Amino acid sequence: MTETKEKTGAKPEWMEIISRYNKPDNLKSWWQLINSVGAYLLMWGLMIWSLKFSYWITLALTVPAAGFLVRTFIIFHDCGHGSFFSSKLMNTVTGVITGLLVFTPYHRWHRDHQIHHRTVGNLEKRGVGDVKTLTVGEYQKLNGWQRFLYRLYRHPLFLFGIAPMLLFVVLYRFPKKYMSLKEHVNIHLTNLALVVMVVVMGMAIGWKAYLMIQLPVLYIATVHGVWLFYVQHQYRHVIWSDSSSWDYKTMALSGSSFFKLPGVLNWFTGNIGYHHIHHLSPVIPNYNLKKCNDENTIFNEVKPVTFWSAFESLLLRLWDEKRGMLISFRERRRLAGES
Repeated sequence: MTETKEKTGAKPEWMEIISRYNKPDNLKSWWQLINSVGAYLLMWGLMIWSLKFSYWITLALTVPAAGFLVRTFIIFHDCGHGSFFSSKLMNTVTGVITGLLVFTPYHRWHRDHQIHHRTVGNLEKRGVGDVKTLTVGEYQKLNGWQRFLYRLYRHPLFLFGIAPMLLFVVLYRFPKKYMSLKEHVNIHLTNLALVVMVVVMGMAIGWKAYLMIQLPVLYIATVHGVWLFYVQHQYRHVIWSDSSSWDYKTMALSGSSFFKLPGVLNWFTGNIGYHHIHHLSPVIPNYNLKKCNDENTIFNEVKPVTFWSAFESLLLRLWDEKRGMLISFRERRRLAGES
């Protein structure tokens, strides 16, 4: 049926399906702002209040607060795709404001993110918005020092212990050389707004109190955010290819994971685990992703990555061109006959 439609020039079945979920529902979007951003601000109030009693209570509250911050990032993410509100202006305003809360420059991040969507799974167009991943052949050509640096970069302690805060707090403060003057200005304006926000908070509740709350919340949220992005494109049987065989639908459904999370985690992460659906249509609002997946049988063949099976991804480091899968350093040595 699908092949016949494509030959006659009609839309493929998958395009007809996603078109039913592409339209934002402004009421749902406003409610999500309230139960995400509103809840995050409420948690801030509770954490400030809890400092009067015990910092252990405050630390306990940072966990759900970080969850609401992750959910806020999903709103920020949807705004950049123009999928959160029906109004372009509302998407931009909401995206810029939520970007301040998640310490991320709206225009810079979404410029890189759009490139990521256009090049995901393309071995010839890696480098923007991706976790650096070398092929086995590329790794074998590295000298000893280069291999050490790559191993250090891919180590979980760096990727999930150091890199998240380094990325969101430091690296996002600087524009890249390929960006336009307007994009440079937008980043500097974001930095200025962040300074004002931090100074106001520091003066209002005290610098010690601010740092005791903001740092653990931001750390927990960024670590989990980076982990989500990592699992979305770094799993055993992810599909990568060169430009000649790159196909949009295939890369969406097989080059992006269906990360099946428990219900509460799926809520806090704004359904982004349905990443295969998101890459098939970035303009589907996050609150429609699960519905789109569950209501259409064409997605039944997509094998999910579960909460527990996702941890295997921590061991995977290289793309094996011959076997068409990600492998670990140990597997590379065994396959190469090395000791």
